[in-house]
Amino acid sequence: MNEAHPPSRRPGIRAAMFVDFDNVFTGLQSLDPLAAKRFAEDPKHWADALSAGGSGEDARRFLIRNCYLNPVVYSKYRTYWTRAGFRVIDCPSLTQRGKSSTDINLVLDAMDALSGNVGIEEFFIASADADFTSLIQRFRAADRMTTVIAAGAVAFAYREMADHVVESHDFVAILNGSTVEPVHAVAPGKQQQPAKSKTKSTSPAIREVLEFVRTAPGPVVGAMVAHRALTAEPSLKTDWGGWGKFGTWVSQIGQGVEYSPAQGGWVWDAKRFSSEDLPAPADLQPGIEEQVTRVTDVPALSAAQFRQMFQSMAARLREHPLNRTELSRQVRDDCVNADQPVSRNAVSFVLQGLAYVNFPLTDEATAEGLAAAWTANVEELCRVALLEFDAAEKLAVRRWASGGLLDN
Repeated sequence: MNEAHPPSRRPGIRAAMFVDFDNVFTGLQSLDPLAAKRFAEDPKHWADALSAGGSGEDARRFLIRNCYLNPVVYSKYRTYWTRAGFRVIDCPSLTQRGKSSTDINLVLDAMDALSGNVGIEEFFIASADADFTSLIQRFRAADRMTTVIAAGAVAFAYREMADHVVESHDFVAILNGSTVEPVHAVAPGKQQQPAKSKTKSTSPAIREVLEFVRTAPGPVVGAMVAHRALTAEPSLKTDWGGWGKFGTWVSQIGQGVEYSPAQGGWVWDAKRFSSEDLPAPADLQPGIEEQVTRVTDVPALSAAQFRQMFQSMAARLREHPLNRTELSRQVRDDCVNADQPVSRNAVSFVLQGLAYVNFPLTDEATAEGLAAAWTANVEELCRVALLEFDAAEKLAVRRWASGGLLDN
C-alpha cells in the first residue's frame, strides 16, 4: 500500500497584500496625480513588480490580494482591481465625517490570514495610516515578515515596526515604470544574499565619487556626492543604474567607500575615516529640535538648510510648474549648489508635509508661505507624537523649522 504524501508547495514566498485604497490613492494624488491614476487603473503592473524578488532570491506568491475602498467615491475603479485578481471589499462611510470601515475590515481579514493554515510568510500593508501599527506588531510577534507601502509621511513607530518600507518616491517610480531596487523577499531560515553589482567600475560617476571622497578632508554629505555623480553621469538620475536609490548605489561601490544614511546621508573614505567622524547635526541644539527629529522623523536639517530649501522651492515654482518628483530633484541640486546640501529624501519629506496641509505648489508660492505651511505640519506632528513644549520651546521649534523666515 502506497504511503500518502502531502502535496508539495509551489516555490515562492507565500505573501498577502492588503490595500487601503482611499489612503494610498489620496496620498498619491498629492504627490503625483499620474502615478495615482496608474495605481488605481493598473494594479496588476505594480503588484507584479512587488512580486519579483531580487537577484538570487525567491519571488513572492500573493495568495491573498485584498483591496478596501469606499464604493460611493471610488466605485469606477472597482473593475480594474477585480480584473487584476484582487478581492474588493466595499467600505462605505459610516459616520457624518466620512470615516469608513476600512480599518476594521482590513484588520479582521489580516488576522484571519495570520491564523489560517496556509502559513502566510510575508504581509504587505499598503497604507500610511499609523493605526495599523498594532497590526504590524502582531505580525512580528508571530515571526512574519512585514512590508509597508507608503504614499505619504509614515509615523516613526509604524516605520520602525515594519521589516521593510516601500517609500513614496520608490512606489511612484514603480507606478511610473522606472526600475527600482526590489523589495527583498527572504524566506524564513534563509539569509539574504547580497545583490550582484550592476555598475561597472569604469563608470564616470564612480571615478568621480572615488576622487571626490578620497581627497575630501572628512566625511562628505551624501547630497553633494550624489550631485557630483549625476553631473558626471546624468543617466543615473533615472534609477541609479538599477539600484533604485543613491544610498544603495554608493554602498555597492566598495573600494573603501562607506555610506551611512544617518542625518540625511554621509559618504567617507574608510581608509582615513569612520562613522565616529560624522559631525553632529548642524545647528541643532541638544534639546528640542533634536527631540523633534528623533520622535517625528522630521529631517535633521539646520535652520539654514530649511531656509535654503524653501527659497529654492519658491524660485523653481515661479519658473514653471513641476511634479513633485522633478521638484525634489531640482531643489536638492539647488541646495547643494548653494552650499546648504540636503538629501532628496529630506526634500520629499517636506513636500509630503506640505501636501498634508493642502498647500498649493503654484507659481504664487513664496518662501515665507512654504515655511509657514511646513512649520504648521511640524507642529501637528509634534502634537500627534504627544510632545509637550513650553512657550520658549515652541518658539525655538518654529524658528528652526521655518528657517527663520517667520521671525518678522
